[in-house]
Amino acid sequence: MTADDLDLLGQFAREQSQDAFTALVNRHLNLVYSAALRQVRSAHLAEEVSQAVFTNLAQNAAKLSPDTILTAWLYQVTRHTAIGVVRSEARRQAREQIAFQMSEMSDTPADWTHIEPLLDEAMATLDDPDRAAILLRYFENKSLREVGEALGSSEDAAQKRVSRAVERLREFFSKHKIPVGASGLVALASANAIQAAPVGLATTVATGAVLAAAATIPAATAITISKTIVIAMTTTQKIVITAVVAGAIVAGVYQAQQISKLRGQVQASKQSDEQQAALSNQLQELRRERDQAKSQATALVSENAAMKKGPSEVLKLRGEVGRLRQEKAEMGSSSALSKITANPEATKMLRDQQKMGMTMLYKGFAKNAKLTTDQAEKLNDLLADHIMDNVGHVTAVLRDKPSVEQMDKIFADQEAVLQEKVQALLGAEGSGQYQEYTKNLVAALTAEQFKGMLSGEDTAKADKVKQISQAMQEEMRAALARAGLPADYQMMPILNFRNIASEQEADRSLKLLEEVYTKVAARGSSFLSAEELTKFEEFKKAALQGNQAALTMNRTMMAPISN
Repeated sequence: MTADDLDLLGQFAREQSQDAFTALVNRHLNLVYSAALRQVRSAHLAEEVSQAVFTNLAQNAAKLSPDTILTAWLYQVTRHTAIGVVRSEARRQAREQIAFQMSEMSDTPADWTHIEPLLDEAMATLDDPDRAAILLRYFENKSLREVGEALGSSEDAAQKRVSRAVERLREFFSKHKIPVGASGLVALASANAIQAAPVGLATTVATGAVLAAAATIPAATAITISKTIVIAMTTTQKIVITAVVAGAIVAGVYQAQQISKLRGQVQASKQSDEQQAALSNQLQELRRERDQAKSQATALVSENAAMKKGPSEVLKLRGEVGRLRQEKAEMGSSSALSKITANPEATKMLRDQQKMGMTMLYKGFAKNAKLTTDQAEKLNDLLADHIMDNVGHVTAVLRDKPSVEQMDKIFADQEAVLQEKVQALLGAEGSGQYQEYTKNLVAALTAEQFKGMLSGEDTAKADKVKQISQAMQEEMRAALARAGLPADYQMMPILNFRNIASEQEADRSLKLLEEVYTKVAARGSSFLSAEELTKFEEFKKAALQGNQAALTMNRTMMAPISN
């Protein structure tokens, strides 16, 4: 593993740094996406495979040894994941048909269209060091010195290993009746093996993978923040975006459809003539331009170039251009999260996670208010639906950039609707208890989570917890009054959707929380020991940093893709 890769991976493993992981994704995404695309033969499925691979990396970041060559590791995980997406039997059948077509070419020189379908299968025949050498040298264009350093060998040894590996690849293609020289194979692989991943995919992959990893970190090994309010919010961070969704949807839904597509592609290629092939290339270029958010004028140029091919083909191309324009326009209204949850099953999974988080947060309220099982279930359903509804509003606010007053009205209206439903469910008295409980969530969670850091007998700890909770509530009311904010202002940053929709609102919310913690710490000097006060300062710092990271992560996932 290069020093940079090792440093970034270590930073992510220690601190759950979104920036560090995003840097790794940006560095290696094209390799992963290209390898996936060659194997699953679908841009959409290649994105799904890429998401799964980097989710795997996020989950295993702390387990990788320092001598791991990350490029090789990612490549192998990509291959295994891609094989899982398309059944082995169907893949073999598709490759056999392609090989049969190639066999009819006799001894004609190979080009990339011949090499591409079998490249990853050929790479799989190499042993680990040889495969790593090829990936570093020709996929990532590293020098022989850099290859040697990565493999722990000299430059001369790296040269010999690379040459030997290239020869083995050439022999593989020769056995499959694809004649290609070593130099030709190297040139083709260097020029074509890595393709640019779609615009916006890096953000989706990086954020989704970090979230997925966060959902799987055991409590015993979680970062320091796990002992702060943020972990109370880790349940709550499933609010808005749950990590499991990002990486869990891969093969099942698309598998049968993709097998059919693979067979259809081979059959169609036998029947197409040069005119159809040219048009297909133009349409593919249009899709690529759409993904890269280029001007619509480019698409019109392609349309004019195709006019000589006949009226019927022009009409077909115009229809496709219109569809692509519509898709591009719609893209600006969607977010990375909406892309992940386009599948109804994913949406249901996300909504279920929100309900689970709300069930845990409001368990105390259900007990204190003596709700029936049916009432508690319906309340948690209302809260989960409220979260799902607000996700779309956050994306709209980030896209349209309304005034603060307009944004406040959007979310205030949503809160009013929720309050009406809660009152209809629980009655006036129950609704009042719900509002009081919600308003004091930060105080209750802070006191409860800091309890584990307190010293003394259980009775003494319970008394300190009570004093911390009381101090938090009083200081929260005072801070809101000084800021001119309503008494029911939600002080838990991640539960206040304004903070996700606006960086300015998030900054204000975090400063308010910091102010409250500082005041509570000052008051705590009368009943907390010096050691406990030090721990409370650490608690405060971790809570603020964790909340800020959670807000940024959610904002990234909900931001319009075109931004």
